[in-house]
Amino acid sequence: MNLTRRLMNREAFMGFFILSIGGVMGLVLGIPIVGFVLSPLIKQPTNLWRDVGAVSSFGVGETVQVNFPYPNESVTPWSGPTQYTAAWLRRNSEDSFTAYAVYCTHLGCPVHWLATPRLFICPCHGSVFNADGSVAGGPAPRALFQYQTQIKNGRVYIKTEAQPLAL
Repeated sequence: MNLTRRLMNREAFMGFFILSIGGVMGLVLGIPIVGFVLSPLIKQPTNLWRDVGAVSSFGVGETVQVNFPYPNESVTPWSGPTQYTAAWLRRNSEDSFTAYAVYCTHLGCPVHWLATPRLFICPCHGSVFNADGSVAGGPAPRALFQYQTQIKNGRVYIKTEAQPLAL
């Protein structure tokens, strides 16, 4: 019985080695990229109704900033004050509220409410928004995003989104 054993030469071994390393590197880099691209399809963002306070704590015609925590899955023990986000809440009447996202629609800087001129001002690039959230001036392309609100058991709730959507 004549068995001939074929040995791999140096050139074939180096080619196999380089292809193996390239494949492993492709997997190491490719899996996170594919996961990032497909993650919005796999895990839909959570829309939550956030309790922002008692109805009686807001005056009619008053606009105030309300803070609430991000969803628990995005908060870590060392998050500190960054575990909170905010919205601007206005009480229109006894049973009507309007909530605006705190972020400018230009580049996402937090806007400030000025009660006397009744304007939202973006300190980053000078966008100005009217009290109803519409654009009064500046580079902002659209009005402030609005959140849905509801009153339940004497409490005000805001329906938050992972990122406000332009409709």
